[in-house]
Amino acid sequence: MSRTYDRTSLRLSATLLVVGQFLYIVATLFHADGQANNHPAVFAEYAASGRWTAVHVAQFVSMAILLGGLFALSFALATQGATARWAGRFGAALAVAALALYGVLQAVDGVANKQADIAWVTAPNAEKAARFASAEAIRWIEWGIRSYQDFTLGLALLLFAASVARTSWVPRPVPYLMGLSGLAYLFQGWVVGSDGFSQAETTAIVLGWALSAAWMIWLVVVGWWTRGPKPPPLG
Repeated sequence: MSRTYDRTSLRLSATLLVVGQFLYIVATLFHADGQANNHPAVFAEYAASGRWTAVHVAQFVSMAILLGGLFALSFALATQGATARWAGRFGAALAVAALALYGVLQAVDGVANKQADIAWVTAPNAEKAARFASAEAIRWIEWGIRSYQDFTLGLALLLFAASVARTSWVPRPVPYLMGLSGLAYLFQGWVVGSDGFSQAETTAIVLGWALSAAWMIWLVVVGWWTRGPKPPPLG
């Protein structure tokens, strides 16, 4: 196991991860609430939300910061052995894919979903059934994109966990917590794809946030407040 790492990249990665995760949680707290799988009730609530666009833009920016931090972690791992280095590289590629999928998700949820809900709420009675069917179809597309975005992010976290586990400068619990957070995202992806935004998915979200916060804060401590490993001898 290698004892060297790029300390600057680790500090950048850890800072972006913590900031992105914190901002994402805060932005999500302002999201319109309600029983997400009760479509008539929740569609009406979404249509009436005055902060819908701002919340979804904030979520996208926060996720971009978070995934930028995950991508930067691959540079901190660049000095590791071949197995750790390649796991980090594949993890970084999946982090980029996860951000692309999240952009599509927010386009569907933050724009198309909102407009379809408004069209249903304001439609004359003769058109309401057709408008509601359109809104539900967009909602189901949202389920599908969210499911695969969760799968992609979960796999990225598992690859980074495998890479970090091959290092000697990160405390042993960190890769395990990272791997567990990856499993939480994989579970979210399965539940959303099967049952939509159910209570089980909400529980998995909160669990994933808690696990992620734990290993991200630990990385901040490693990067900023612990003494780095000695550089390899020259010659």
